[in-house]
Amino acid sequence: MEDYRRFELYIHIPFCAKKCLYCDFLSGVFDTDTQRDYVNALCNELKFYSEKVFGTVSSIYIGGGTPSWINPDLIVLIMQTVKENFKVDPLAEISIEANPGTVVAEAANTYLSVGINRISLGLQSANDDELEELGRIHTFKRFLSTYEILRKAGFKNINVDLMSALPGQTPEKLLYTLNKVTSFRPEHISCYSLIIEPGTPFYEKYHEDAVRQERGEETKFLPNEDQAYELMKRSQMYLEKKGYHRYEISNYAREGKECVHNLGYWNRVPYLGVGIGAASLIPPGYLVREPEDPEETGGMGLEWRTTNIRDIYTYIEECSHLPIVPERVGYEDMATIGSIKQITRKAAMEEFMFLGMRQIAGIKKSYFKKSFGVAIEKIYGHEMTELEREGLLTEKGDTVALTDTGLDISNYALAKFIK
Repeated sequence: MEDYRRFELYIHIPFCAKKCLYCDFLSGVFDTDTQRDYVNALCNELKFYSEKVFGTVSSIYIGGGTPSWINPDLIVLIMQTVKENFKVDPLAEISIEANPGTVVAEAANTYLSVGINRISLGLQSANDDELEELGRIHTFKRFLSTYEILRKAGFKNINVDLMSALPGQTPEKLLYTLNKVTSFRPEHISCYSLIIEPGTPFYEKYHEDAVRQERGEETKFLPNEDQAYELMKRSQMYLEKKGYHRYEISNYAREGKECVHNLGYWNRVPYLGVGIGAASLIPPGYLVREPEDPEETGGMGLEWRTTNIRDIYTYIEECSHLPIVPERVGYEDMATIGSIKQITRKAAMEEFMFLGMRQIAGIKKSYFKKSFGVAIEKIYGHEMTELEREGLLTEKGDTVALTDTGLDISNYALAKFIK
């Protein structure tokens, strides 16, 4: 087993106490029997892939849904299965998502005992009226008690999720939230703008307003385009003033507390995803058996992305039939409970650009050339020149990054790299 082969592990727990009104994530409310059946199926999937993918797990992220909603014993089972079947870096960042009010002291201590060392706590707002509008199950007071439980248990790495551009949100309300949260000094803060997603109650309620916002027209309930921009900039300036440096479009951290797992996604570190809807990015060299014949998988040298099936009951059934030690171990087996797609060189380059350029530090030209065997200017020279002329991109030596203005209109700037 080669130590240079490192990959991240994502574990999807799709259970919630209640579905938030804005949420389009693959999650929902299920009974405890289904939760246990699902976790048993997930552990079977982990064992299955442990016989296929090899290398060192560099980070683990247990997301959802609300992983803290299920019995802590199920989290213990998952972590035991991971450690028994994979080589995990002793210094790996291991995160779990939680909502206020779903973590008691016993659960916090249990998480720590199995190696979980980072908590991502979904607050969204310190204003109870905004929490109610979002359909959250908690109040700000409950967040405070949960945060205190986590600190007393010994967690030294806590992220707090916040949202801006909420219906009726004013700069004063947003600054109130930022002031309250930064006073507790969490290590990391994610601050996202609300997006109205199809298929959610918010889409039914605010879709027309969202369209107006996108067109730059006046809105009825949501902040208009200029107001949403102002809220985003106020968040940025306030957090930086309080000692949180912005290292990605929506993420801020105290020095040395950047999210390792998310940095891996933005830098296209290989990853294995387990659970319904989970995706994996598997490059050559990470499988126990590589195809002997390039024609077997349409050509070697390219990466593969698998995506698991999304129906929970089908997933549970399929995973109950997985062989723990399959007769064959190759790319074609990676799609056992989902689909597989070969990532073309062109698509990989595009991902390199629009994911990497989300980071404030930008990307390295030398790493692009090392990854693809060609200078970045040969592929994206025209686009880079155009963005630089518009004041949206800057080049300094080996580094290419978006300017502050480029980050403000990142959707426009990053779209340039998708041909």
